[in-house]
Amino acid sequence: MKRPITIALDAMGGDFGPQVVVPAALDYLKRDPEVALILVGREESIRQYLPGSGGGDRLGVRAASQEVAMDELPSRALRGKKDSSLRVAIDLVKSGDADACVSAGNTGALMAIARFVLKTLPHVDRPAIMTAIPSLRGHTHMLDLGANIDCAAEHLFQFAVMGSEMASAVDGTARPSIGLLNIGQEEIKGNEQVKKAHDLLSASDLNYFGYVEGDDIYKGSVDVVVCDGFVGNVALKSSEGVAKLLSHALRQEFQRNWWAKLAGLISLPVLRGFRRAFDPRRYNGAGLLGLRGIVVKSHGGADVLAFENAIGIAKKSIRTDVQNRIARQVAAHLEKRATA
Repeated sequence: MKRPITIALDAMGGDFGPQVVVPAALDYLKRDPEVALILVGREESIRQYLPGSGGGDRLGVRAASQEVAMDELPSRALRGKKDSSLRVAIDLVKSGDADACVSAGNTGALMAIARFVLKTLPHVDRPAIMTAIPSLRGHTHMLDLGANIDCAAEHLFQFAVMGSEMASAVDGTARPSIGLLNIGQEEIKGNEQVKKAHDLLSASDLNYFGYVEGDDIYKGSVDVVVCDGFVGNVALKSSEGVAKLLSHALRQEFQRNWWAKLAGLISLPVLRGFRRAFDPRRYNGAGLLGLRGIVVKSHGGADVLAFENAIGIAKKSIRTDVQNRIARQVAAHLEKRATA
């Protein structure tokens, strides 16, 4: 009998730990018979949220005696917590007992431990974090979102190759369009790293659109937006803040007086549709690209639905063999540049 796709879940990570991870695992297994899940963490904490049956034969528990705090230094988590739920979950990927790992835990620790345990793919200098962001055309993939603060042009080029393959794998797009985030679309704008990356991308056979600006992320001008981790993280957090501001402002306006409340009641179907379209939970799950194994980062404050989506991203990454696709494409682009 063929072994099911197996995904290890860091049950102790995130703001809510097993309170969210365990119900998300149970719900996901109900709708996907191809997947088996391993809950990693303190067994007594996990069992509190499991039914008497334990979740069936496709749900296992792997004990881990330590946890990584959300504000813990990555170096401390790497050196001093070898039996943390985060480390054990990644070790399961390394050993082949799991095909992927999902964690809502400390981003820095997750990246540091994943890079140490799994190592990077051949010719990949640095892993990058990539996620989908809602746009007018559906969604835009964006990387890096915080793993690499300072990037050389070559790193940005590698991000573009990895992002193109990931977008192609999860969306089924043959040649995803790629934009390089800049402060303008004119050739003279941007710092030296961005300009050099622009030259590398222009000379490649990637479907390179050129420079894009911040509003292009949400207009959906391209399929993949490439930037360094500093800019990407600021852009992501800014968009989350704007979404919260709009939500708060709408609630305030519809509570202003009874006329506004009536207008809100009439507008309820439209508002619900708007909320569904831009619900960040539907986009939860950021891939750590460039590793010799599949690791997905969930938002630390994810609820059950959001964490389920992150599990789905991991499954799709496994199904489409995204890590090997990235390895082949990075190597191919390097060979083309060497022989050009």
